[in-house]
Amino acid sequence: MTRRENSHSTDLMWIRIFLRTVGVAALLAFAAAIMPGRWMIVIAGELGIEPFPDSPLTFYLARNLSLLYGYVGVLLMIIAGDLDRYRPLVRWTAIGTMSFGVMQWVADSMAGMPAWWTYGESTSTFLGGALLWWLDARTSKEANS
Repeated sequence: MTRRENSHSTDLMWIRIFLRTVGVAALLAFAAAIMPGRWMIVIAGELGIEPFPDSPLTFYLARNLSLLYGYVGVLLMIIAGDLDRYRPLVRWTAIGTMSFGVMQWVADSMAGMPAWWTYGESTSTFLGGALLWWLDARTSKEANS
């Protein structure tokens, strides 16, 4: 294996690791979808996000968002599991993640979330997408060289 092939293989390995790490973390959201409502209220209070309304709509939105994050985790695991086949989706996943980070900032700001939450969530999402984009661009350049 040439040095270039070895470097390309290593970068693809990092894409797989990144997708699997984020995917596993997102899969944990399935637990929040079935978490008792009382726990959600207590956790929100511990995070300083109060009051967490004890209403069907609030729990519906929280649970459905958790399900959505969980299914994003499933999708990331599928992409990572067959990177050769789904390679074209990596760039779009990166772009989507960066744009999602920007929109998280807008939505969190409009919702009145604490600044630490707004900046932490949106910045980490955007930077995660940027890292994935960088890894994808790096391997794309090497593959075309």
